Amino acid sequence: MKLEIRSVSGREELRTFIFLPKKTHRNDPHWLPPLWSDEWVLFNKEKNHAFEHADTVMLIAWRGKEAVGRIMGIISHRYNQINREKHGRFCFMECYNDREVFTALINAIEEWARKKGMTAIVGPLGFSDKDPQGFQIEGFEVPSVMTSVSNLPYLPELLSEAGYVKKKDILSFHAPIPSQLPELYVKIFERVAHRPDLKLIEFTSRKEIRPYIIDVLELMNETFAEIYGFVPLTDQEKMEFANRYLPLLDPEFIKIVANSQGTLVGFAIGMPDLSSGIKRSGGYLYPFGLFFILWAAATSKTLLMMLGGVKAEYRGQGIDTLMGAKILESAIRKKMTTLDSHLVLEENTRMRAEYERLGGKIVKRFRIFTKSL
Repeated sequence: MKLEIRSVSGREELRTFIFLPKKTHRNDPHWLPPLWSDEWVLFNKEKNHAFEHADTVMLIAWRGKEAVGRIMGIISHRYNQINREKHGRFCFMECYNDREVFTALINAIEEWARKKGMTAIVGPLGFSDKDPQGFQIEGFEVPSVMTSVSNLPYLPELLSEAGYVKKKDILSFHAPIPSQLPELYVKIFERVAHRPDLKLIEFTSRKEIRPYIIDVLELMNETFAEIYGFVPLTDQEKMEFANRYLPLLDPEFIKIVANSQGTLVGFAIGMPDLSSGIKRSGGYLYPFGLFFILWAAATSKTLLMMLGGVKAEYRGQGIDTLMGAKILESAIRKKMTTLDSHLVLEENTRMRAEYERLGGKIVKRFRIFTKSL
């Protein structure tokens, strides 16, 4: 049957685009569904203000009346301007193990980006590095965790065959959570914790966090500026980001440090791995999914490290270790056993050394690819 590539038009086709992964992953025991309510926001131009700073296209591959693949193209004007690049992006790609479908989808995005004046294409990469990024290329035997991609092995293989090469590798570490703080952490903690010009702030409720959330995101904009793929959040996007993730966060795993003037100089955010609850819910919050997710939050033995940063002028002073020690203390109190680094750029030797110091091992590798147009 003839293959046709069409842009998404209307709510029903958007529904098809959003839920296609349920079909392509139906035989994948490790697949972790997204929260579908989040997907409806992510792909809604009226609710996701990242669309305002980008050209986008969402395509579905059809064989007759059956959707057999999808892909999204993004040109991030803000990122290209900041980095003086003319790069397009592809992301959220899904299809069966079908070379014809894959080739038609990726060629369509390449042609779209070329017509927009782009000189290269990179991906998988969304609006920002905060969206799922890369194709997983190693560690398929390890279950997926939330906010990471969950692709099948044939996708990166097909992409390589299409002429794409490595742009960046991103690593995920697993480290054992010790029964007590390592001696090195204790020494650094004692030295930094007693500095009169620094104040560690901890939380017991989400209500206590809210007054700090915008300051944290502003510091994220500052400290993540050099991270590949990161696009600074606008004020409106900061509020959306806060409202999206704050309900999922455990206050006990959020630590911030301020200086004597009250200026935020460091932050570290972890959260219990909710993957088992999300998987059991099928990605739906209602009617019972929310209870499964709350159960996972209360019983998870794995701590995901999500975000962290320290102002440039305060780096190398042990502030990151101070916050890390307090997060480890919280994890030890909750009898957690595994620390998941989430995503660490391969060239980030400082963060890699931190996880290796705790006995961390690389369990997954993700790759962002590129191709000249």
